[in-house]
Amino acid sequence: MAVLIDYKNVEIHQADQIVLSNVNLHVENGEMIYLLGKVGSGKSSLMKTFYGALPIAAGSAHVLDFDMNRIRRRKLPYLRRRLGIIFQDYKLLTDRSVEENLLFVLRATGWKDKKLMRSHVMEVLKQVNMETKAYKKPYELSGGEQQRVVIARALLNSPELILADEPTGNLDAETGQEIMDLLYAISKAGITVLMSTHNRFWPEQYTGRKWLFTNGEIKEVD
Repeated sequence: MAVLIDYKNVEIHQADQIVLSNVNLHVENGEMIYLLGKVGSGKSSLMKTFYGALPIAAGSAHVLDFDMNRIRRRKLPYLRRRLGIIFQDYKLLTDRSVEENLLFVLRATGWKDKKLMRSHVMEVLKQVNMETKAYKKPYELSGGEQQRVVIARALLNSPELILADEPTGNLDAETGQEIMDLLYAISKAGITVLMSTHNRFWPEQYTGRKWLFTNGEIKEVD
């Protein structure tokens, strides 16, 4: 199994304050992993270190073969192309259609062939059952539909790892269940999904490893 994340004795700071210490993680491909803990327990801070938005203060940290202690700013785009990131607040471009949102990402990551790009966009939209909404603007969609578009965006460059920060946090129970069905199917297809959530019921319904954040440390729980 390929090792995607390997953290040993890592320490993470925010504004000169220690957020997490003694972080030891080992993540392989095809896993479903839940980050559990209260607001402010460090879940989002840890996620930010995975894509280089927050530096490692101490310890050894590797993500997708990149040494996060030594990675240079110009190398971050290469790391991020191998990741899919799903935000709670969507971060879609409101003045563009669903299709244009996804084309924008492809252009930004080096795609050139317009025909191939449009074909690929429709392919990933079909994966999340949103191919009939490609012409709509984000504000014309429900919260669940917008989150499906965000998942499609995360899948565009065939990521090895998807980071999902509270992906069901703004959704009602039924819509949240649909999004969980989709994320779980993605993990079963071989893409690791690492997800932070306040919902303790998801890990009971969709099996996976669970990491609990408490008192500035992380421990794996049953």
